[in-house]
Amino acid sequence: MRATTGRNAPQVRAAADYAKEYGVDLRSIELDVSSQESVDAAIAQIEADCGRIDVLIHNAGHMVVGPVEAFTPEQLAELYDVNVLSTQRVNRAVLPGMRHRGQGLVIWVSSSSVKGGTPPYLAPYFAAKAGMDSLAVSYSAELARWGVETSIVVPGSFTSGTNHFAHSGRPADTDVETEYEARYTGLMDQVSQKLAALFPAEADVSLVSDEIARIVALPPGQRPYRVHIDPANDGSEEVSNVADRVRREFYARIGLDDLLTVHK
Repeated sequence: MRATTGRNAPQVRAAADYAKEYGVDLRSIELDVSSQESVDAAIAQIEADCGRIDVLIHNAGHMVVGPVEAFTPEQLAELYDVNVLSTQRVNRAVLPGMRHRGQGLVIWVSSSSVKGGTPPYLAPYFAAKAGMDSLAVSYSAELARWGVETSIVVPGSFTSGTNHFAHSGRPADTDVETEYEARYTGLMDQVSQKLAALFPAEADVSLVSDEIARIVALPPGQRPYRVHIDPANDGSEEVSNVADRVRREFYARIGLDDLLTVHK
């Protein structure tokens, strides 16, 4: 995490307390995904301390809400940097070790918005998650012959239990935002309320972390390529099933279907 000796020091202490209470090896390491220098230093420290990295989980992300026209290009670039370019920074630091050992697992936390229902006022976030998902798909094939597995985890629109909506950003161009608000009064609140209403009361965001833990625990070669955790069922799984089938069929047509299976 970032700022381990600053604003996030309480989270570092909480992690240390948890590790002590439950007798687990849990360590907090300074890592800012927006800085290649920070990423390289953190990965080097982990590899020096532990010898290798078995599993990499791409979970960093930020959300913004509002009419897309009201966001500046610089704001979209910043969001893309956190949600997409960050994965490339970390991959370039971690993957050499996995490839040279011929084993490893990369888990990408995508979003049902990539192929499912996409309500308005969330476009910059949706576009960034779609970019990350596309990277994951291509990486899957390019890592297969190295023995490195890929799993894409697709959560639905969990509206509670995370800081996604609470810490979301707003457009910089408030004049344009105001114009939209006059025509689409209270739209973001309507979207949030409707999304929350779609979710069963018992659906907790821990369903996502539980699924990630399940995937990690599976034997190599048995991890799923893509899984959905979407209690609201926004249609993403149905569309993804078609897209993934078309991908498999196309790889077979061009004689690259061996890239659909991780090589030992």
